[in-house]
Amino acid sequence: MEDDLVLHTSLVTKEQRLVQKNQSSYVIWFTGLSASGKSSLANALDHALYERGLHTFLLDGDSLRLGLNQDLGFSKLDRTENIRRVGEVAKLFTDAGLIVLAAFISPLQNDRSLIKTLIGEENFIEVYLDTPLSICEKRDPKGLYKKVRVGEIKGFSGIDSPYEVPEAANIVINTDNFLIEHCVDIILNYLISIKMLNK
Repeated sequence: MEDDLVLHTSLVTKEQRLVQKNQSSYVIWFTGLSASGKSSLANALDHALYERGLHTFLLDGDSLRLGLNQDLGFSKLDRTENIRRVGEVAKLFTDAGLIVLAAFISPLQNDRSLIKTLIGEENFIEVYLDTPLSICEKRDPKGLYKKVRVGEIKGFSGIDSPYEVPEAANIVINTDNFLIEHCVDIILNYLISIKMLNK
């Protein structure tokens, strides 16, 4: 069946789309424990980039599991497939000339490395939210940690399932130490330093 597939070349190239939008396209990948602040920070950064006139799209774990990935569970294989699909979607959006913000626990280093390879290392910015487990558990906006502690949820990243700390994240932030506005500024300044964003 795969032998019958043909990749059609678009008449409009990625480079043309980037010129039209007057921006670079890349993926900012937020990883960290549940309640570390990934979605909140990604949302705030998305707004800041929008205010600068940039074209972005935010991919969030819950949103995709309610739609594209609703057929997946939380086994190791399903989690890997979840992240693989996210990577493929993110790549399509970068081909369309967009800046993609992806907020996913993505606990396994191998899964994140595969996404980096798919996107291209030069277009993949990994932001690790190094927020202590105690702080994440104290926040617990969805009540997930409480369910884990009473045995209602099994295989929870950072508790009874591993969370592998990124080996070489581009940016490391403890969201307990800074206001969200300062966290956004840290990322914006990094993007400017690597010439992915104009001052």
